[in-house]
Amino acid sequence: MSGRNNELTVSRPELLRNGSDSVFRQFIHDTLAFASRIEQISSRFGKVIGLTGTQYLILIAIRQRQSEEIGVNQIAEHLHLSGAFTTIEVNKLVSLGLVRKEINPDDRRRVVLSLTDDARARLKKLIVVQRPTNDVLFESLGAKDFERLVGQMAALVESADKSLVLLDYLSQTMDVAASS
Repeated sequence: MSGRNNELTVSRPELLRNGSDSVFRQFIHDTLAFASRIEQISSRFGKVIGLTGTQYLILIAIRQRQSEEIGVNQIAEHLHLSGAFTTIEVNKLVSLGLVRKEINPDDRRRVVLSLTDDARARLKKLIVVQRPTNDVLFESLGAKDFERLVGQMAALVESADKSLVLLDYLSQTMDVAASS
């Protein structure tokens, strides 16, 4: 059994079942499959309205947070994307006539993003496929499940960010040890 413990991919007792990480591994595989499906759905939503999945998500984020005088950095943070990548995609949307950039009246160094009428029309057209697709996508969740998942997902994203930093550090440590 001690040899098997050396092969475990987690050590936290909460993530093990009868000393095994197999349930955890299945959870990871299912999570990756779900994330892949979500990405495919976003890309297909974008395609329906003539955009990439990321461009679609940016439009949705701007619409969702339009009352906040949102800028590129807030969109990037909201979507967990880099600021540089978001800037490039927003500029493409501006070129397509779907997003307006205006100087922020409170801070002239920043811009405020808003949707054009064309963008609003495209998003309205999309609802015909978006609503039933999302309903089916999350059909297994009841109200309590959904509330719990919403809270857990934000915490999991934060944990994933910390985990990436730790992984980079540990990987560098391994590289140094291997070259010694």
